[in-house]
Amino acid sequence: MLRTRTLGFAGLLTCLVLAGTTFGRGDGEKDGFNLIYVPTPQNAVEKMLDMAKVTDKDVVFDLGCGDGRIVATAAKKYKAKGVGVDLNPVRIKESHATVKKFGVEKLVEIRQGNALEGPAVKDMERATVICLYMLPEFMAKLEPVVKARLKPGARIVAHDYHFPKWKPEQTVEFVGVDDNGRERTLTLYLWTVKKE
Repeated sequence: MLRTRTLGFAGLLTCLVLAGTTFGRGDGEKDGFNLIYVPTPQNAVEKMLDMAKVTDKDVVFDLGCGDGRIVATAAKKYKAKGVGVDLNPVRIKESHATVKKFGVEKLVEIRQGNALEGPAVKDMERATVICLYMLPEFMAKLEPVVKARLKPGARIVAHDYHFPKWKPEQTVEFVGVDDNGRERTLTLYLWTVKKE
């Protein structure tokens, strides 16, 4: 299965160019969501968690969790606790199904809401790992938030888009393989929060 992201209309052209994505009216649009999906292959999910060196001591937040695959995989493979956050109620429903399928309901919580502020990320300080696949506009807004709120030692792994001012400590070119066997070169970035 593929992990998906709900992207705003502003990112549509970028998605079409980068991912060759098609678009149309979907089941979530009646609720005000533009359903443009950019998949993250499962092998890339595994690589992101490996880069972050996730263990059973970690709390993994996935901001814009799509179908919940990252937090479910972290819980299943490493016994890590997880919190998935997404605005789209359709993605929330899919995330709950993924968590149930993986049998990790006791370790993973799925929340509907804004991934930058508000109740859905009220306890972001708990996160020892954050994983995400968001457009540059979101990354620019998130950069000062994680620097202010995360504790030293917390790791952040992003797929394809990096923070505009914060240089990653590791950049990995990675070949993702989707369910249809198609390959796509991805770039994964890792940062570790340092003491100021």
